[in-house]
Amino acid sequence: METAEWSLALIVPKKPALFASLLLATALAPSPLVCAQQPTQTTPTSPQTTPSQQTPDQTTPEQGGPAGDNGAIAIPRKKVEAPPPPPPPEPVVKNPPQLSNYSLRVDVPVVNVDVGVILEKTHQFVPNLQEANFRVYEDGKLQQVTHFSRIEAPITAVLLTEFAATNYHFIYDMRNAAYAFAQQLKPDDYIAVVTYDMHTEVLTDFTQDKRLVEQALSSLMIPTWRETNLFDAVYETLDRLSRVEGRKYVILVSSGVDTFSKLTLDKTLAKIKATPNVTIYAIGTGQFARIMAEGRGMGGAREIGYLQADNQLSTFARMTGGQAFFPRFEGEMPDIFHEINNSIRNQYALSYRPTNTKQDGSYRRIQVELVDNEGNPLRMQDEKNKPLKYDVIARDGYRAKLPVE
Repeated sequence: METAEWSLALIVPKKPALFASLLLATALAPSPLVCAQQPTQTTPTSPQTTPSQQTPDQTTPEQGGPAGDNGAIAIPRKKVEAPPPPPPPEPVVKNPPQLSNYSLRVDVPVVNVDVGVILEKTHQFVPNLQEANFRVYEDGKLQQVTHFSRIEAPITAVLLTEFAATNYHFIYDMRNAAYAFAQQLKPDDYIAVVTYDMHTEVLTDFTQDKRLVEQALSSLMIPTWRETNLFDAVYETLDRLSRVEGRKYVILVSSGVDTFSKLTLDKTLAKIKATPNVTIYAIGTGQFARIMAEGRGMGGAREIGYLQADNQLSTFARMTGGQAFFPRFEGEMPDIFHEINNSIRNQYALSYRPTNTKQDGSYRRIQVELVDNEGNPLRMQDEKNKPLKYDVIARDGYRAKLPVE
């Protein structure tokens, strides 16, 4: 019995931290009580043996049980089961009915087009148009309009203005006009103020606080640099807006001249095509500098440069469904901002699923026309039955998605 007491003492844990490991070792080891019943084996002094010390018979183990040191370990013989019969063949059903819990999802993109209809002479918005008055074409093919409404949602706009020493003479008038634009914002509208010269600087991020907008505009006092990296500024602004949901508007106040941008015009145009739901309204200030240059007897190559700059601003606006303005006098700025505000808040929203479902990344051309109830081009008249000319303003296309997008 001394051996049993010694074996029991081994399993008493001495440290709490080792309690779990000792329990595991105890579970795996033979029971100490069984060990206590086994006598201590010693070398016999004589060749005589007792019946209890005789070697057990080494019998052949039953099939399925391996032999061990102490004899065979009996393991029940596995019952051989017959293989299951093959399942009956499924019946062939012609034209099986559709299951209620089965659906096939086809990812067909939806193209959104914001359309503005304004009178050519007065720039007034034309209201009360119906869905039947609009026809949308993609690459010359008529599309089916799936959604039609008037845009009444809050606006999200970026005031991107050139702040360089080359156009310092119009900064104060632009700033005062921007003040008036900020005052027209509604409580749910968001606006950000961004300037650029050699670099792009965010004066205030999107905010609904008009005071922050006014403080940002008030900081535009004396410009430092003469360089105007227009392409970089437009590209960076569009890149930031690509992460903002919904419709976005960029009010670009610029001379249109680019000096040392890292990006080219082609890359900027490609970025415009690849950025959906962004409309650019451009206000060209090159007219101011052009008038001053003419007064000083300067022209020639400088004149050609400003004409090219105006063309670039017009391209930005046309591609995105916006408008371009080229005032000749500072006093026109408030009216322009007022017209932009009205244009943003008075538009028709159209949606369609293109018949061309290829995801090839190609650029698709969009054309919007107005028709009457008989399908003829829509004609407008004033109170005196005089014909009124109007403009249909919409973006000229979009870039299709790629399969990996």
